[in-house]
Amino acid sequence: MADDKKFAGFICTGCGIGDRLDAGQLEAVAKREGKMATCQQHEMLCSKDGVQLIRNAIDTDGATHIMIAACSRRAKVEAFNFTDVAMSRANLREGVIWARPNTDENQETTQDMADDYIRMACAEVKFMTKPHASGEQALNKTILVVGGGVTGMTAALETAAAGFSVHLVEKTGALGGWAAKWHKRIPTRAAADGVLNGTNVDLPMPMDNDVDAMIAAVQGSDKITVHLNSTITKTSGAPGRFSADITTESGSTATENFGAIIQASGWKAFDASGLTYLGSANADVVTNVELEALAKAAGDGPIKRPSDGKEVKSVVFVQNAGQNSKEEGHLPYHSGIGDLVAIKQAMYFKAQNGKDCDTTILFDNLRTPGAAGEDFYRSGQQQMVIFSKGKVNEVTSAGNGASVSFKDQILDEDVKLDADLVVLDLGMVPNSGPNPYAVTDELEKLPFQERDKHKAEVEAKIASVTIESILNLDYRQGTDLPHLVNGFTDSHFICFPYETRRSGIYAAGPVRRPMDIKQAQDDATGAAMKAIQAAVNAGQGSAAHPRVGDLSFPSFRKEGCTQCKRCTVECPFGAINEDEQRYPQFNESRCRRCGTCMGACPVRVISFENYSIDTVGQQIKNVDMPDEFSEKPRILVLACENDAYPALDQAAMSGQEISPWARIIPVRCLGSVSLSWVTDAMNSGYDGIVMMGCQRGADYQCHFVRGSTMAAERMMKVGDTLQTLNLEPERVIVHEVAITDIERAPRLIKEMEEVVEKVGMSPFKF
Repeated sequence: MADDKKFAGFICTGCGIGDRLDAGQLEAVAKREGKMATCQQHEMLCSKDGVQLIRNAIDTDGATHIMIAACSRRAKVEAFNFTDVAMSRANLREGVIWARPNTDENQETTQDMADDYIRMACAEVKFMTKPHASGEQALNKTILVVGGGVTGMTAALETAAAGFSVHLVEKTGALGGWAAKWHKRIPTRAAADGVLNGTNVDLPMPMDNDVDAMIAAVQGSDKITVHLNSTITKTSGAPGRFSADITTESGSTATENFGAIIQASGWKAFDASGLTYLGSANADVVTNVELEALAKAAGDGPIKRPSDGKEVKSVVFVQNAGQNSKEEGHLPYHSGIGDLVAIKQAMYFKAQNGKDCDTTILFDNLRTPGAAGEDFYRSGQQQMVIFSKGKVNEVTSAGNGASVSFKDQILDEDVKLDADLVVLDLGMVPNSGPNPYAVTDELEKLPFQERDKHKAEVEAKIASVTIESILNLDYRQGTDLPHLVNGFTDSHFICFPYETRRSGIYAAGPVRRPMDIKQAQDDATGAAMKAIQAAVNAGQGSAAHPRVGDLSFPSFRKEGCTQCKRCTVECPFGAINEDEQRYPQFNESRCRRCGTCMGACPVRVISFENYSIDTVGQQIKNVDMPDEFSEKPRILVLACENDAYPALDQAAMSGQEISPWARIIPVRCLGSVSLSWVTDAMNSGYDGIVMMGCQRGADYQCHFVRGSTMAAERMMKVGDTLQTLNLEPERVIVHEVAITDIERAPRLIKEMEEVVEKVGMSPFKF
């Protein structure tokens, strides 16, 4: 190794480590086999004195590479935050002593595990370099918000309140979006606690619409520049240095630079024209959107039906119209807030048309999410709104007005109800741009061997649908943000809200999932904070979610590159283009540091300063490999650091036993796994390999989108390699593991142990 590298090891004996393990032996392994120049023990390495011990080795003794053997790398990250050196960590607490029963017969194998994790951590740090920022950008404190509805305005106001400037682009001639058209709002609070004669006296009621005040606040802010009648005609660059062309309706264009982008393009109303069986052609059958216009036009006066202007004396709300249905042209999902909207609108009639106005809500599955929730439903009951569980079969004309035929699911009777007005609960359709992965998503629904056969057919089908672009990105992958199912902009709302597959661009509001005004405001606030974080991180040259603060970025050895384009194509975030000579051209600011490009590269020329083919490969090779007669198999576990590795840590914390034969290496993503690690491990004598990634498919939970999918596809090719080595294909397996699988994850390793017992030890053991 280079002379300017100085290695120092540190072993913690606290948290029971010193009681269960021979720390002296660990120290000897670190010095003798791990080649640490020094190695010191401490009874609590994360304490002030322990941290100072490490700091002294760096500042006084000149250590450039340190190995810390203590708890999991997921623990004590603030205490062990030494950004000025290269650092590896050996997991002796969760990974060894908490994962193994404290019995005499387990002592030897427990010590063996600890010794190996010391060897692995020492080997890892030897092939690391302290990460350095790319230096390709500076802090840009201006954020672009696309969409001037409640979501966009909230994002703009929250961003401005944090001291950042905002350009707010709205396609129409006015701010406010849909919410500006609403008569009143769904309440944002539950009932108060006051009770009188068993009746709550302060149930939530529809709220006054405060959108005008929000518009005034946006227009009055000196940090917000509003662009009306404008669209984004081109977006290029990366976090910290986005460039966007803002073009007005008249055709003039201004180019502005931004640190991050928020897409708040909102939603479109479902087209009711296809719901002919619900009387959509009848003037007195209106949508919930159209009713808001009728109520707002009425002011405080009675709402009148469209056909003849007569005051409405009876109204029926048909819920879930064309939603949650498998029928052609219907929405396959439920928008979730339609029942709250119906309760709010039913109260319009009670307040404006008199309490004697017959108001019925026909529902099949009543949903009242949010703060008001159940109390808002109770408020409707107190206002004498009738709630009836029924399946509507048909809405027909009845002179002026309409007649609703439905099956009463409580009384099990067919009922016909005449009304002056019928209101259809229509769903929310996301206002997304074209999905750049539409063809890929459709093909992945087919068996692997059928995809090439149907590719041209799928491409023609997708091309026939014209969708207007929102951002007009210049990414090679496409012009807009990718979608989840049903066209909502890609952002898994459980695992990583607001995150999209385009670094520094965040989605918020109903373009992400159906939501009401309050939910959209909360969503916009979160997206604004994410955008600010992205701009600041970009200014520092560090990564965004989920490896926030990581300064490393991919580089490649040009002379070894075969220009195969696999890294370019497989990058989930559009972070790699090609130069004039067709070599990879990395965009460090877009990079999420997942390592997918590294795993894709067949000639192993791509690496990061702190994560490479060697940092993992050397860990694999430096495990002590018992011979075939010792009856001590070795199982390599490559575990995703975002889900599987935390699940194994939690398993150990909860007392779950982990196989003594397992040697677990956290990887950034299964997409980063190189086939060379598999072949090297099998050649080194490992008896089995277990890969643990995140859930894949339409409801994926992979923080890097397609890691598990790509790993599974790559592993299809491993079978041939194993056959040439005369090894059974069941020795290598890929599993999808959630962070909550604290019982299942150890069991999967145990299952591989049973496979090894069945097929026998590897013939490649020395």
